[in-house]
Amino acid sequence: MLKSRIKEVMEQKGVTIRQLVSMTGLSSGTLHRARGDLIGRCTLDTLATIAAALGVKTKALYEEA
Repeated sequence: MLKSRIKEVMEQKGVTIRQLVSMTGLSSGTLHRARGDLIGRCTLDTLATIAAALGVKTKALYEEA
């Protein structure tokens, strides 16, 4: 099971959901899913897009729980 760290990374970078939507082109629903318990349902492409926008590696967005 994966635990999302996206919210933490966003807070560290000072990025809001609205800003991340603009930066990634992803929907706010997708970003909310990725920030929560449903991160395991996100594709690697989605996580890579989020990671690139936040300037981190994809593996920084989650941890194994």
